[in-house]
Order: sequence, then C-alpha cells, then structure tokens
Amino acid sequence: MAERVLTQRELNRATLARQLLLERKRLAPAAVVERLVGMQAQWPPAPYVGVWTRVTSFRRETLERLLAHGAVVKSNVMRQTLHLVTRRDYALIRAALSETNYPEQTEVAKRLAPSVRALAADGPVTTADALEMLEREHGLTGIDARRAWRGARIRAHLLHHHETALWHARPEGRFVALDEPEEHDPTEARAELLRRYLAAFGPATRRDVVAWAMMRVPEIQRALDRLELRRFRDEQGRELLDVPRAPLPDPEMPAPVRFLPKWDNLLLAFADRTRVLPEEHRPKVIRMNGDLAQTVLVDGVVAGTWRVEEGRVVVEPFARLLPPERQELEDEAARLEAFLVD
Repeated sequence: MAERVLTQRELNRATLARQLLLERKRLAPAAVVERLVGMQAQWPPAPYVGVWTRVTSFRRETLERLLAHGAVVKSNVMRQTLHLVTRRDYALIRAALSETNYPEQTEVAKRLAPSVRALAADGPVTTADALEMLEREHGLTGIDARRAWRGARIRAHLLHHHETALWHARPEGRFVALDEPEEHDPTEARAELLRRYLAAFGPATRRDVVAWAMMRVPEIQRALDRLELRRFRDEQGRELLDVPRAPLPDPEMPAPVRFLPKWDNLLLAFADRTRVLPEEHRPKVIRMNGDLAQTVLVDGVVAGTWRVEEGRVVVEPFARLLPPERQELEDEAARLEAFLVD
C-alpha cells in the first residue's frame, strides 16, 4: 500500500497541535517542559513566554519555584545548547547523548571531571574559579582551559545555578553540582528521546531528527530501529516518521495568533522549517550570528517579529494583515503585555 502523502498544511497543523499552539491547555509548567522535550533557555525570559503562549493561567513564579527546588534544571543538552528540562528528563538526555562525540566525551573531560566536581562540593562555582583551578592544578590556560572546563563541568553534572534561569536572572554564570543522575541504557534512552521528539514535533524526516538531536546518523538509526513507527511522505516525496496515534488534525482547523519567544523550540526542531517558517522570511527571523528573533504566528506560520518598547508589544508584520487578523493580533498582544508586567 502506498504511503499517505501529507501536505505542508497538514504538517503545519499536526506540529502546532503537538506544540500546544492550536489551543491553550491547562497544564503545569513541568508538564509543558517535558512535553516539548525541554525548552530553549539561552535568553532567560524565553521559556516563560514559551509556556505562557501554550497554556492557561500560567504565572512566572510557578516555574521559578520549580527551578529553585531543582525539579526543573538549566543545562546544555541537545545541540549542546541551553535548555530547561525536568530533572528526570535530564538523566534520560544525558544517557542518550553519552555515545555522541560532544565535548564531555573527550579524554580531557573524563580526566578532569572529578576535579571539577570536587570544586563544587562547597557551593556554587564560577567560571573564574574553575579556570584558576585548572591552571593551578593542571597547567591549562587560555582556550584550552575554557574548552576543558566546558566539557568537564557537563560531564561532572555541574548545571547552571537556578538564579540564572529566573525571569530577572542574575547575569553572572554560576554552576552547582547535581546528584549523579539515574542510569539508563544509552540506546534505549535515545529511542525514548526520539519517540518523544516525534510526539512533540512530528511527523518528521530523518534529516529533521538529526538537526534536532545533533547526534550521529548510526546512533539515531539504532534507536529508531527499536521504535514502532508509522510512515508518511511529504509533497517532495521524503519519508516522514511518526509515532502511532499522534494527532493529525484537520488541515482546515483554524490556528490562532501566537507570540513565540527568542529561540523557540518550534523554529529549531527541523532541518526544513518551511512547515512553520516560509523560506522568504527566514533571513528576517534567523540572523547571521545564529540569533533567532521573537516571532508571531498568524494562521500557523511566522508572519512577523515582535519586541517590547516601554512596556508595549510592538509587532512588525512581514505583509499586510486582514482586519480580523489585525484585531486578533492586537488582542493577543494586549494579553502578552499584561503577562510581561505581571
């Protein structure tokens, strides 16, 4: 039997549904963070806006309490970028990445991890503290010391202090030691991680999976081989992978206006982002230095960027909007303004 072909609009609505962007749900912040397999956190306010745009009745202090209690942590995980993840997902992700050639797998990182962890035994550690120790005890300086510190601290489970992830974050980098995470079989952990990715972002091509996970293709394939998958094709004939019973909404289902923060997961999870980001708008959203703008979704696709000026949300649409779209945009912007000043 020929595989079903999914149109671009069907892929769009499927992804929006799984990303909680078709309809806000009444979910706790930890449940949202887990559903999205972590939330990008290079810019401290981003996860807060990302949760707000997806759920009802969210207050910033709810997420801040989870961070203070260690139920949600800030760490370098997929693509070696900063995410907020739940503590149990941290263990799963670290195991899934443990066979990938990330900096924490080098011989230098393995050798220095015990020294770095010991440094954090008495409390938070700064980068300056660590670099001083690496020079004093191991003779490392300059870029070699910085690379060694990054790999060793990740391997030693030194995570960013929760105060660097608050809405009004403390700017200096401080790191604290997390208890040794629960062990998982690496291939089984990868299989679960990729199942969760497809549930949150699918259907997706193998290239999409690689772009999101930034793992080597053989590692990914061994994990995919352990999953029960359903398969489709896109309009270009590429194979799409998906998990059974994941939602595929009616492509004509209305998609509400939504505001996305910088580096939102939705725009970083695919090799081909055109299901949500039209190619002609890509240069306006993804800058030369890798910066990713705050964006607005109209009818499910990126239709402009936004910023805050003197407490007001200012939108720069890429094209003229219809009057109903403009009104919906203004209403949602007012709700966002109220959240930002709450």
